[in-house]
Amino acid sequence: MTLNEEIARRRTFAIISHPDAGKTTLTEKLLLFGGAIHVAGAVKSNKIKKTATSDWMEIEKQRGISVATSVMGFNYGDYKINILDTPGHQDFAEDTYRTLTAVDSVIIVVDVAKGVERQTRKLMEVCRMRNTPVIIFVNKLDREGRDPFDILDELESELKIKVRPLSWPINIGEKFKGVYNIFEHSLDLFTPDKQRVSERVEIDSVDDPRIDEAVGETDAAKLREDLELIEGVYPEFDVKEYLEGSVAPVFFGSALNTFGVKELLDCFVKIAPAPRATQAEERVIKPEEDGFSGFVFKIHANMDPNHRSCIAFVKICSGKFERNAPYKHMRSGKTLKFAAPTAFMAQKKNVVDEAYPGDIVGIPDTGNFKIGDTLTSGESLHFKGLPSFSPEMFKYIENADPMKSKQLDKGIQQLMDEGVAQLFTNQFNGRRIVGTVGQLQFEVIQYRLEHEYGAQCRWEPISLYKACWIESDDPEALAAFKKRKYQFMATDKEGRDVFLADSNYVLQMAQSDFPKIRFHFSSEF
Repeated sequence: MTLNEEIARRRTFAIISHPDAGKTTLTEKLLLFGGAIHVAGAVKSNKIKKTATSDWMEIEKQRGISVATSVMGFNYGDYKINILDTPGHQDFAEDTYRTLTAVDSVIIVVDVAKGVERQTRKLMEVCRMRNTPVIIFVNKLDREGRDPFDILDELESELKIKVRPLSWPINIGEKFKGVYNIFEHSLDLFTPDKQRVSERVEIDSVDDPRIDEAVGETDAAKLREDLELIEGVYPEFDVKEYLEGSVAPVFFGSALNTFGVKELLDCFVKIAPAPRATQAEERVIKPEEDGFSGFVFKIHANMDPNHRSCIAFVKICSGKFERNAPYKHMRSGKTLKFAAPTAFMAQKKNVVDEAYPGDIVGIPDTGNFKIGDTLTSGESLHFKGLPSFSPEMFKYIENADPMKSKQLDKGIQQLMDEGVAQLFTNQFNGRRIVGTVGQLQFEVIQYRLEHEYGAQCRWEPISLYKACWIESDDPEALAAFKKRKYQFMATDKEGRDVFLADSNYVLQMAQSDFPKIRFHFSSEF
């Protein structure tokens, strides 16, 4: 296959949602259709000692939530699909934001009973900033929930995007009978089953009498009435508008019962974008260019607990990536070769000899990489758009076992390189401060330090409002600021100056008293 043919058959997307909307279950069912797994892990069931394929970290199995983005690749028909299953919990939003820089489109999962929740709105804003095409999957139709028309109205008003249903449910909850596929003009009847796919009734049009036989006259009449209303209210579906990110197709189904998922996948591979051009600081990079380029959007420590190895996830933006070929690491200027690059199926890894734009490749990392690093076949390029945000919660991290200080130092360094949280060193007392977006991250760090590195830490309280990066064109003004705020100055792990404000008032006073200092609330400046 030529480079262009390989690019055209790739679909790289993220699945995002509020926690518990069924995102990981949907990922499993997509893998089931791709033949990547043969039995889905029941995420919540304690009787079945399986857990979701994408939730492979020990803490994820215990909590039943995703705390890190998993990468899974599989073939479906002629297409190569790369799924990134992201954490829904808001404490891990930063991992999700970074993942959205590495995908070409997004599927948002919405619970039919709960509708649009806060975290979904925030993630949609990130998609909107980048004009990422979005498909919405309304899940859990086998449970009681809201009227489908109400859900459509809420999606439009809350997510601020035009919607267009491409499938339509026949009742919901106890009376749920199936889904009419508007995109392909077919009828799928619902039989609750977690492993098998429901039956499809071949029909010629919505007026086909076979619909009445399948679902009963009353429900068939209601379906026709609803479809007429949809055609009257919503404009014809236009793929171009979807690709521009201005309209979101909506599908209905039940991921747990494998229902409505195949319709979603079949439509997705037809309409979703192949890998697109990426904006670098120097120029726009097109996927079909000959020269290889890619960037690190995630680093994961301890994919294999026996080897304490880190893996850097590289999104390929252009050209062909080849094993053992020399590539330039922009930040260090070194030329590196990779003997064992891997492709993923969650935790399972296979060594790959080549990969193409849209693919995600794992590279063993011995401390060379940081999030946002660029690799190229020689050209000087820098990809942008991978910020770290100012944390909202802070604690001192202290060693609880003096015999294991080496393990603790290594663990903290690797976990911080992952972007799980941020580490600041207080210049006043030399103590280390960990900043996170949410409380759950402290628990995850403590758990992983103990179980992956054999190190014990304890948290001590510190009262801080915000951490902000500071810089100035006037060295004297910067020196005066640092002297005056000596007790509140720290450095991040890159050695940059960070001001730790203990209240909003103190921060505002500092901004007005020192007009020559620039205060940044994300690390990308």
